[in-house]
Amino acid sequence: MRVHVSIDMEGVAGVATTRQVRRGEADYEPARELMTDEASAVVSGAFEGGADEVVVTDAHGDMSNLLPERLDPRAELVLGSPKVDLAMLEGLDEGANVTLFVGYHGGTDQMGALAHTYSGASFAAVRLDGVTVTEAEINARVAGYLGVPVGLVSGDDTVCDRVAARLPGVRTVCVKRSHASQVVTSLHPDVARGRLREASAEVVAGVDHLAPPDPGGPTAVEVELSSQGGAELCALVPGVERVDARTVRYDASDVLAAFRCLRAWLYLAAAAAR
Repeated sequence: MRVHVSIDMEGVAGVATTRQVRRGEADYEPARELMTDEASAVVSGAFEGGADEVVVTDAHGDMSNLLPERLDPRAELVLGSPKVDLAMLEGLDEGANVTLFVGYHGGTDQMGALAHTYSGASFAAVRLDGVTVTEAEINARVAGYLGVPVGLVSGDDTVCDRVAARLPGVRTVCVKRSHASQVVTSLHPDVARGRLREASAEVVAGVDHLAPPDPGGPTAVEVELSSQGGAELCALVPGVERVDARTVRYDASDVLAAFRCLRAWLYLAAAAAR
């Protein structure tokens, strides 16, 4: 059995501030350890649940945050960027039995700590088929396109509440409660890891009862950019409609095509900000 793990940093227990999630800041190195240890807990649980292979994808920032020598040695690690195929889901394909989303966070429309959707600097809102979505929802639809169930989402209460409302059947593990943009009440990391290890084991052991999320059909992706310049560059992509000064839209044949367009916009918007 092959298990895929996508781990972000903002939703890890003990993480609350931008100083912790940005490379070069004083609090970043300890946060890398928190992130790596949380990943290891999930890996350990997956093997306890019957996994034969676990692939962990570093899904935060430059995607080179996890400490390889600290990670459970039974796991394979996908790190570095740009991950041109599937970004936060790199390493996932139709051969995986389940994917687990760890350390996830709220989206642009939620009042959660460090909330954003794919880019806090460039994207003010991301919508699929007119609905504002989180990274967890986007990634779940892509996993569904590949025919892979999402077994678990962990993070703060905002992302767990959203998953419970929109992704029925996906188990959530809330490791902290958000109070403001950089304020949380967190479980002790050891407690969070224990709960994640247990949940991972149970989800993997019961994988035969899971179904892939519905990927939908043709998908409209729309982004409200943080700047007019970003929208100008994003509108250069063939087929993209400039909706207004800071909003672009693309009508894609399926969610994977929409996802790829979204990622192209991400890099173009970042270029506009330089």
